[in-house]
Amino acid sequence: MSEPMTQPEPVPLEPAPGVVPPESVPAPDPGPGMPPDPLPGISPETSPAAVPPQVAHDEILPESVPGTRTGEDVPDLSELPEEVPAPPPPPGSYGVPVSTYRFQLTPDFGFEKVAELAPYLRDLGISHVYLSPILQAVPESRHGYDVTDHSRVREEFGGVEGLRELSATLNQHGIGIVVDIVPNHMTIPVPESGNAQLWSLLKDGPESPYASWFDVDWSVEGEEGGGGKVNMPVLGDSGETVADGDVLRYHDHEFPLPDTHYRLVDWRRGPGYRRFFDVSSLIGLRVEDPEVFDATHAVILSLVEEGVIQGLRVDHPDGLAEPRGYLARLREKAGVWTVAEKILIGSERLPADWECDGTTGYETLNRITGLFVDPAGKEPLVELFAQHTGVRDDYATVVRESKAEVLDLFFGAEIDRLHAVVGSDRQTLVELLAAMPVYRAYAVPGEPVPEASARIVEEAGRVAAERLPEGAPVAEVVERVLNGPAEAVTRFQQTCGPVMAKGVEDTALYRWYPLSCLNEVGGEPDRFGGSVEEFHAFCREMSPGTMTTLSTHDTKRSEDVRARLAVLSELPEEWAAAVGEWSSKVSFDPALDYLAWQNLMASWPIGPDRFFDYLFKAAREAKTSISWATPDPAYERGIRDFVGRAVEECGASVAEFAARIEPYARSNSLGQKLVQLMLPGVPDVYWGNEITDFSLVDPDNRRPVDFPLRRRMLSSAQAHASQAHPDEPHPSPASAGSLSWDEAKLAVTAQALDLRRRLDPEAPYVPIEAGEHAIAFARGERAVTVATRLPVGLERRGGWGSATLVLPRGTWRDLLSGTEHTGRIPLAHLLSVHPVALLERD
Repeated sequence: MSEPMTQPEPVPLEPAPGVVPPESVPAPDPGPGMPPDPLPGISPETSPAAVPPQVAHDEILPESVPGTRTGEDVPDLSELPEEVPAPPPPPGSYGVPVSTYRFQLTPDFGFEKVAELAPYLRDLGISHVYLSPILQAVPESRHGYDVTDHSRVREEFGGVEGLRELSATLNQHGIGIVVDIVPNHMTIPVPESGNAQLWSLLKDGPESPYASWFDVDWSVEGEEGGGGKVNMPVLGDSGETVADGDVLRYHDHEFPLPDTHYRLVDWRRGPGYRRFFDVSSLIGLRVEDPEVFDATHAVILSLVEEGVIQGLRVDHPDGLAEPRGYLARLREKAGVWTVAEKILIGSERLPADWECDGTTGYETLNRITGLFVDPAGKEPLVELFAQHTGVRDDYATVVRESKAEVLDLFFGAEIDRLHAVVGSDRQTLVELLAAMPVYRAYAVPGEPVPEASARIVEEAGRVAAERLPEGAPVAEVVERVLNGPAEAVTRFQQTCGPVMAKGVEDTALYRWYPLSCLNEVGGEPDRFGGSVEEFHAFCREMSPGTMTTLSTHDTKRSEDVRARLAVLSELPEEWAAAVGEWSSKVSFDPALDYLAWQNLMASWPIGPDRFFDYLFKAAREAKTSISWATPDPAYERGIRDFVGRAVEECGASVAEFAARIEPYARSNSLGQKLVQLMLPGVPDVYWGNEITDFSLVDPDNRRPVDFPLRRRMLSSAQAHASQAHPDEPHPSPASAGSLSWDEAKLAVTAQALDLRRRLDPEAPYVPIEAGEHAIAFARGERAVTVATRLPVGLERRGGWGSATLVLPRGTWRDLLSGTEHTGRIPLAHLLSVHPVALLERD
C-alpha cells in the first residue's frame, strides 16, 4: 500500500529522444553507495519538500540478551552450530520463514550494506531478510515502488550480481531472502523516456507491442473533441511545451513527437489510464494478461528458480483485475512462501480461495494494539477530542463525508470510466462506492457471487439509498456491479480500494483521532480496546504462514509511539490536564492541534524539523485547510511557527509527561512485542524496531537506522551473558531487572526469535487464564507467553495481589529472568523482574 508525497522540484535533464529496449537478461555492475554514518538516536532532520505540480509514489509517501538451553525435544534445525542456523530451503522447495527482518533499501543502503549485517541478523535470530522492491526504479527513489524496468535488478543497490553476492553471504549465516514485488503498477518517470514500455505506448498507441501492458482508456475525449488519445496530466500553471526534434518538452517532461496518441492536460485532471490510488505518476498494469505477467515477473521468477529468493510479498493485490487468479498463477510459477498486502477491516477475513500463506499483518497489529487499550477511556477521550477540535460527529459520519469528498476531488476520471460500463445513475454509483465498508468485495465475472461479497455490496446499497433521493436505482446499480458486464464488475472492484485508502487512511484518520494509536492502516478508531477472550478467539484461527508485524514502512506511527499513546486510555484526566496546559500556551488550528499534542508527546524527543514534516503532511492529508492539491503558504508558515513554539515553550513539560508514563509505556511496548513474536505466523521485525523507535508516518519511519548501536548492544549483551554464565550456552542475566527500555526490548526480541527456531510453527495456540491485567497463551507444549496489560489499572488496584496463573505440566524456565517455575504461579512472582515472561519447557 502506498501514498503520494511531494518530490523536489525537477532538475533539467539531457535530451533522450530515443529509448533502447531493455535487455532480456539483467547483468548490471554492482555499485552500492556508501551512506554517511548515522548518528545514535535521532537521525538528521530533513526540510519539508516544496509542492510540485506532480506527486511521486511513496509506498502508502526504524543485563544481556542470551539465548536458551536446548532440550532433547529440540528440532533438528537447532542442532547446527549455534552461530550458524539452518540454511534457507533449496530452490523450488516451499519453506516458510521462521522470522523476517524488513529492510528499506535506498541508493545509499543497498545489498552490500545488508550483507554486512548478516552476522548481526543471525545472532538476533532472523531466518530471512525481507527486502523492499529490488527491480529498477527511478534512480533517486527512496522506496522502490516506482518501478521503471522489470528486466533489471536495481543498479543503485548493486544490480543482479550484488543481489547474488548478498544471497551467498546470507546463506553462509543460514538466512534467506524475501522480496517485495509490485504487480499493480509501474511509474511514469520524469522524463517519461525513462520507461521504455510507456514511451512505446505514447509513440505508437494501440499498435505498440506494449499496448497490452497498460490499463488505458482510449475513449476519453479532449476539449477539441475526439478520442483515441490517452490523457497525460502534467501541465502546471506556467511554462510552454517546446518541440525539440522528435521530442516534445515541458519543463523536465519528455514526450515523443508527433503527439498522435496522447494529450497533455492539467495535472489536476484525472488521467486516461488506471492509476495507483490518485497518483497519476503510477500507471496500472494488466498482469491478468499472461504475456504481461510473464514479462513483468521474469527476473523475479528466475531469481526464485536460482535459489536467490525464497519468499514473496505482494504489494496491493486489491488493485488487480483478479487477485485470486494472479495469486494462483504466482503460486504455480514461483512455488514459494507468499503473503499479500491485503487490508482486512473488523471481522473481514482473507478470501479462502487465495493461493497465498496469509497477509502482511495489519489485522494482527490492530488487535494487538487494542489489547493494550482500556475501553473505559473511550468516553472521556472522545469528549476531550470534541472539546479541542469542535468535531462532534461520530467516526462513521466522518468516514462517509471523507470518502464523498475524495470521490469528488480525485476520482472523477475513474467514476466516468466506471459509469460508462455500469450505466444507470452516476450519483447512485458514487454513493455506493462511498458506502463500501471494505477495500474490496470479491466478485469474479462469469462466476456465482460469493454470499459474503453479495452481502457486503447489498448492505452498502442500503446505506447509499439513505443518502439518495427516493426512487434512485440502487438495486439496479448493485446488480450491475455484481452480475453485470465483466468490465463493470471488475472495474467496480478495482475502484473500491482507492476510495477506501484515500477516504479513510489518508483523510478520515487525520480528522477523527480521540486516541491516535487506533488510527492505523485497517484500524477502527472508534473501537477502543478489545477483550482478552476476543483476542484469543482471533489467534486460534491464525494461519501458521501468515505474517505478523507491529511496525511497517506504511504504519502511521511506530509500535513504541502507539505503546505510549495506549497509556492515555488509562489516564484520560491526567492527559486532559496536560493538553489543557500546553494548548493554553500555544495554539494554531483546532482541527490539527490535538493531533499535534498526542504525537509530539508520543514521539518525544523529536526536533522541530522532523515534527514539522509530520504535521505538514498530516494537515495536507486531513484536507480541512490545505491539501496536496491546494497549498497555502501562509497556513504552512503557521504550522512551522506552531511547531517551533510548541517545542520551545512546552518541550520541557512534554518531556516530563512522557517520562511520567514511561513505566506503563515500557510495559505496553514489551508486552505487544512479545505477543507479536510468539503468535502463530511469521513474525516480522521492521528495521531498527528490535529496540525502541519513536517514528511517525513516512518518510519519518524510513530514516537511516543506527545499526552500529544495535550491533554493539547485542554483542555486549552476549559477551556479558557468556562471562556471567560460562557453562550455559544461552544464560539469562542476573541483572535483568536493571535493563534499560532499549536493552529490555532487545532481550525480548532476541530471546523470542531464538525460541521460535525451536518451536514447531504448527504448534497450536492455547489460551491460558490470567485475569484482567495479563494476556497468556501456550504454543503447543513448548512455549508460554505472559504479558502485562493495562498497567495503570493494575497499579491502582495495588498490584497482582493473589492472582495466579497455572502453567501446563512440566518445569518451565523464564528465558528473560532465568527463573524456573512449575504448576500454579503467583503473577507477582512470575512478573517481578519484567512485565513479561517467556517460558520454555525444560
